Amino acid sequence: MLVLGVGIEPGTPLAHLADAVDALGLDGFAVVATIDIRAGEPAVAALAGDRLLRVYPAAVLDTVDVPHPSPVVRRLTGTGSVAEAAAILAAREVGEGVLVTPKQRGRGVTVAVAR
Repeated sequence: MLVLGVGIEPGTPLAHLADAVDALGLDGFAVVATIDIRAGEPAVAALAGDRLLRVYPAAVLDTVDVPHPSPVVRRLTGTGSVAEAAAILAAREVGEGVLVTPKQRGRGVTVAVAR
């Protein structure tokens, strides 16, 4: 089961998030995962739709070892990773918890995939 981890800047439109997801070339994903302070973003809610949405606080995300932590993301959110860490955590709940696509940046978004 594939999990999409999402980091998003406030106010980023759904089209930008959809473009980033399309660029991944996924056959599909069952779970969307993100940080609690961005779970209310309209683009995240729209993308999640009927999919399972997993939301984590920064302190929990910060416990996950990721290959590409960001000091900028840490300064803004309190954790060095949102997309990769959220994807891995949610994937641990439904599968292996293995990162299969490291973070990819788009316009105002970062996405990563785990299984």
